[in-house]
Amino acid sequence: MATGRAVMKAVRVFEFGGPEVLKLQSDVSLPVPKAKQVLIKVHACGINPVETYIRNGTYPRKPALPYTPGSDVAGVIEAVGDHVTTFKTGDRVFTFHTISGGYAEYTIASVDTVFPLSDKLDFKQGAAIGIPYFTAFHSLFQKGDAKAGETLLVHGASGGVGIAVCQIARAYGLKVLGTAGTEEGINLVLKNGAHKVFNHRKKDYLVQIKETTGDQGINIIIEMLANVNLASDLLLLTQGGRVMVVGSRGPIEIDPRETMAKESSIRGVSLNAASQEELGECAASILAGIEAGWLKPAIGPEYPLKKATEAHRDIIHSQGALGKMVLVIH
Repeated sequence: MATGRAVMKAVRVFEFGGPEVLKLQSDVSLPVPKAKQVLIKVHACGINPVETYIRNGTYPRKPALPYTPGSDVAGVIEAVGDHVTTFKTGDRVFTFHTISGGYAEYTIASVDTVFPLSDKLDFKQGAAIGIPYFTAFHSLFQKGDAKAGETLLVHGASGGVGIAVCQIARAYGLKVLGTAGTEEGINLVLKNGAHKVFNHRKKDYLVQIKETTGDQGINIIIEMLANVNLASDLLLLTQGGRVMVVGSRGPIEIDPRETMAKESSIRGVSLNAASQEELGECAASILAGIEAGWLKPAIGPEYPLKKATEAHRDIIHSQGALGKMVLVIH
């Protein structure tokens, strides 16, 4: 193997539970790429809220124990398996789906989930592309039927997915409204495509949104915390409006009648359910956005591999998201 090493550092989970179950190991066997797979030397790995739910054991999909978390990786191709012709050793790449886990010095990914990383972006930005931007495009256009000229509300816009939605929606001609919980978050969202941003910690922010949209209402809402906001989202929609549930941390009680008069809808979004054709369409749009220059991930808190436990605490309990949280590894 090109690394000259048989082992690596990686975070391992041996039992489901709180952040403390994340254990940094220094003697994890270096994975070997099989046919149509590549070995990536990880420079940065994105941290997603869903990884905390999986770690807790509360997510519908449970990996076999022990496992290494992490899907969004950017780095350099270290080795390729058989029948890999699109990449070679030394190529800068990113992926939205690792096979062996991204909280590690090296990871394996299937070649059909790996994409070239433009020199316009650094590795931390590369690690912020995968799940956030694929989810953003999937929720907006493939499941949300968004159209140029429509009004969009990104409820919780200052995190990785929220920033991605704002950038993509602005580039595709939507009127973009956002919410955030801090002044820093509001400024970040404004810098990344939103026309107007509201502080969702203020009691009257829903009134402010209604005053801004007037009789027009909102066509589509991208919802990051449905267990808190879904009932009020339904009141903001216009005729035929859609709420796209990207994130939720528990149940909520709503009045279904609020969907009837407007014939509005609530639609769940999961990138895991996307078809290969849909993922290919996402990738084409994202790569074009990078090339055009409007797709530029905003990086938030950075952590070394040894502080993965702290990162998992912070992503759930922080006062307000500020860009994409990443592990910096090499």
